[in-house]
Amino acid sequence: MNITEKILSQKVGKEVNPGEIIETEVDLAMSHDGTSPPAIKTFEKISDKVWDNEKIAIVFDHVIPANTIGSAEFQKVARNFIKTQNIKHHYTHGEGICHQVLPEMGLVEPGKLIVGADSHTCTYGAFGAFSTGMGATDIAMVYATGKTWFMVPEALKIEVEGELNPGITSKDIILNIIGEIGIAGATYKTAEFCGETIDNLSVESRMTITNMAIEMGAKNGIMEPNDATIQYVCNRTGKRKEELNIVKSDKDCEYAKEYLFNIDDMEAQIACPNDVDNVKPLSQIAGTHIDQGFIGSCTNGRLPDLAQAAEVLKDKKVHDDVRLIIIPASREIYEEALNRGFIKTFLDAGAIVSNPGCGPCLGGHMGVLSEGETSISSTNRNFKGRMGDPNSSVYLANAGVVAASAIQGFIENPDNLQ
Repeated sequence: MNITEKILSQKVGKEVNPGEIIETEVDLAMSHDGTSPPAIKTFEKISDKVWDNEKIAIVFDHVIPANTIGSAEFQKVARNFIKTQNIKHHYTHGEGICHQVLPEMGLVEPGKLIVGADSHTCTYGAFGAFSTGMGATDIAMVYATGKTWFMVPEALKIEVEGELNPGITSKDIILNIIGEIGIAGATYKTAEFCGETIDNLSVESRMTITNMAIEMGAKNGIMEPNDATIQYVCNRTGKRKEELNIVKSDKDCEYAKEYLFNIDDMEAQIACPNDVDNVKPLSQIAGTHIDQGFIGSCTNGRLPDLAQAAEVLKDKKVHDDVRLIIIPASREIYEEALNRGFIKTFLDAGAIVSNPGCGPCLGGHMGVLSEGETSISSTNRNFKGRMGDPNSSVYLANAGVVAASAIQGFIENPDNLQ
């Protein structure tokens, strides 16, 4: 059995098979400021008390602080629910993006089953958990009962080999993979990432890859936790390795399809408008005019991304015709970036640095694009209208490429900066 099948089998107490419909208990459920109110509205129709106030997490991140009366009302509804239901894990004061905050707070562990009212809940698969996003109605049922149902997904084995060239990151790996498999190529399947390259990646880099599993339609992205991941979880939870439920795939397990990617000679990858699988090497689109750069999000707003951007921006200036917006993924990351001098580097370069949150990623807060504008972004989606006007355009890239492009005013390889 593969890792996903084993976790689901453990949860239901019997061996499961792909295609089987199962009902299972949930270890953790999450919603944010955008999805909590509709979930609460449905919940209140079916129950007056949550199943477990210590297994629910609510995070304000999509529009924090509130920028409209509507978003303020949404947050008011969620705050009242938190108080009424005595929700233990609530992060409503700018602690950061849900997919960064939950691991930081020790709520994510290997072998757990986690659901969230956000499509990028698949991020937690980097820690060896089965995690997936679902709609607000489904989350309401989980809040009331602690249970949900799944069809056990088939699995794709995605093996990655080789060493990354300087300036190339796991963002380039996952864009390359999505470009090959397609935005619907893994629909309702497990994307299991493995191989020597994956084994050697940092926790942050692994989170970037599983975060974007949904961009090829996957039900969940997952990896066997490596030593760095296990150490991270132990540090965050206070548990010893022996106390964790570390699940691994059997060597002889079968997959619906297997892929092998070698990234030895891979250059930076760019997802071009308006689909995440419209991926081209940087060299093919260098020179494309931009109006805005954004470094942040649950995909690439972590410390290594800020470090990469700071290295490019040091002693440089953002082009006068470009807005460069930088938003750390969490308060913890922001504080460490301050300590390391990254924030000063960004400000000296002329970038706009904002409080932790999702920011422009969803086109709703701080950095919305107007008609005809183009942004290069370290985020996860470039759909038509994703960051603002339907007639704007978004290119996706790693943080270093975003920084270099902001300096030049067009999409550029950082290696070409003088």
